[in-house]
Amino acid sequence: MRYLRTLPTARLLGLSALVIGLFVVAAVVAVAASGGGGSTPPPKPLDAAIHDALAGPPVDGVTARVTFTNKLFPSGALLGSAGPVLMSGGSGRLWLTGDGHGRLELQSTSGDAQIVWSPTEVTVYDASSNTAYRAKLPQQGADSSKSDTPPTLAEIATMLEKVGVHVALSGATPTNIGGTAAYKVALAPKHDGGLLGSVEVSWDAAHAVPLRAAIYAQGASDPVLELTTSDIAYGAVAASSVDVAPPANARIVDLGELSPGTSAGATAGGTTVTGLTAVQAAAGFPFSAPDTLIGLPRKDVRLIGNADSQTVLVTYGQGLGGLVVAQRAVPAGGAGSASGPLGSLPTVSLDGVTAHELATQLGTILTWQSKGVSTTLAGSIPPAAAEAAARELR
Repeated sequence: MRYLRTLPTARLLGLSALVIGLFVVAAVVAVAASGGGGSTPPPKPLDAAIHDALAGPPVDGVTARVTFTNKLFPSGALLGSAGPVLMSGGSGRLWLTGDGHGRLELQSTSGDAQIVWSPTEVTVYDASSNTAYRAKLPQQGADSSKSDTPPTLAEIATMLEKVGVHVALSGATPTNIGGTAAYKVALAPKHDGGLLGSVEVSWDAAHAVPLRAAIYAQGASDPVLELTTSDIAYGAVAASSVDVAPPANARIVDLGELSPGTSAGATAGGTTVTGLTAVQAAAGFPFSAPDTLIGLPRKDVRLIGNADSQTVLVTYGQGLGGLVVAQRAVPAGGAGSASGPLGSLPTVSLDGVTAHELATQLGTILTWQSKGVSTTLAGSIPPAAAEAAARELR
C-alpha cells in the first residue's frame, strides 16, 4: 500500500510496533487469515523479506472478514464496562485504503464496536454504551525528501540491528496464511519484558500488507490476543466505506493526543511538574513515592493536571517490567477509584484496606482508597507482586 511504502524507515518500523500495541486502543490495522494449505515463499533473510514486500506492487486497498480473539481478561471481570466486544472478542469486517484510512467492525453477543482511523485520528465507538472515544495520533513534520521509493535493504538492515539491541528477532519464516504466501517473524523482549512472552507478525510476501498479529504471555503456547481474517481481497476501497461517523446522539470522549512525549495533563491544557521535591511542593495532597518498590528503583515523579484535578504519576523500574503508580485526592463526597468499571473488579485486602484487582496474563492493575487518596498501580507483573508493591505504598 502506498501509505506504507512512502513512510521513512524509522517511522515504518515504529508504526509496526504501534499496530501491535494498539490492539486495545483500536488502531489495529493488521489483518490475518486462518492457517491453511498453499504454497510458501522461498526462504529469505528478514531484511530482504521486508524489503521485497515493501518494493512489491502497491495495493490500492484491502477488504476482509475478521475475527478478534481476546483471552486477556478473566470472564466477567469488566462486567458493565465500555467496549465489551473489545474485551471479549468478536468477528466482523475490515476495510483499508491505500492512504492510511481504515474501518474495523466487530460484533459479538456482548455488543458491537466500530473502529475508524486515518493518519491523524482514531475513533472507537462502543454501541452498547453509545459512546465514541476519539484521539489524535502523533504527527511528524513534513518531509520533503519522502517519495514513492521504499526503504533500501541497507536502511532496513540498520534499523533491525538497532531494534535487535532490545528485542530478540526470529528470522523470516515462510508460511501460508489462508492461501496467501507470507512470512512470519517473532519478537521477544531481551530484558525488562514483564509478563510479555512474544509477539508474532505475518505479512503478505508480495505486498506491504500485514497478515497476522498475535501476542503471547510468558510460557503460553496460545496467543492472549489475536486478530484473524478470511476472504481477504485487494482492490480500491471507496471513501464511504472508511469515512463513517458515530451516531449523532453518541457521547463523545476526547482522549487528546496519543503521544508518548506529551502528558495527559499538558494535552488537556494543564501543567506538568517533574521531580520529587518539586511535586511534593506543588501537589495539594500527600502521596507515597518511596525510593524503591518491590526492589525496583524510582525513575520518575511528575504532577499533571491543574489545581482542580491533580494526579501524581510515579514510575519504577524500566521497560515492560516497570510499575506505574497514579495517585490523586478523592474529591469531597466522591467515590474515587471505587466507582466505574474498576469498582466491579474482584477485591483483595491490603492490610485492612479493600482494593479492586484486575489480574491478566500480561499484567495486573490494583486500585484502592486510603486517607483521602485514590491510588492505582499497574504493571506487567503477577498479582502477588502487585499486591506486595501496594502494601509497600500503604
